[in-house]
Amino acid sequence: MNKPVKLSDIIDAIEIMTDESSSYLNMKTGEVVMITDEEMGAAEEDEPLEEYPEWQRELIETAKKVLETEDYISLPDKFDVHEYSIMERFCLSIDDEKIRNIMYSSIKGSGAFRRFKDNIHEYDIADEWYEYKSEVLKQMAIDWCKENSVEYVQ
Repeated sequence: MNKPVKLSDIIDAIEIMTDESSSYLNMKTGEVVMITDEEMGAAEEDEPLEEYPEWQRELIETAKKVLETEDYISLPDKFDVHEYSIMERFCLSIDDEKIRNIMYSSIKGSGAFRRFKDNIHEYDIADEWYEYKSEVLKQMAIDWCKENSVEYVQ
């Protein structure tokens, strides 16, 4: 890799991922790009760029490079991150037994994410949650860099 990636760029990409997109690291430049499924599909089908708005054409060109070169590597996706598991570990890390039990039981079953969000505010532990999640994602990004021999800067 020619240029180290900023760890914050990887963390940001992990945080904003969606079901309809993937993020990639350009190993030569250290740049992180997010490509939607639509853009990747257009690149795979080699569709004419004129059919797309100007702002999307560059992303389709980048998607072609992702497909055709070895310059890009895929960042962790939502299955690697598994936010539910992070929530569960956070709940179990809470010192106050009563709140720990309430939080843990609130993430069981349908509507778990909504109940969790409501409860972190109700019990005034939102700051702790965001700090916990941030640390987990930072460690995940560091581990990913090490596993993929990617040089990074803080």
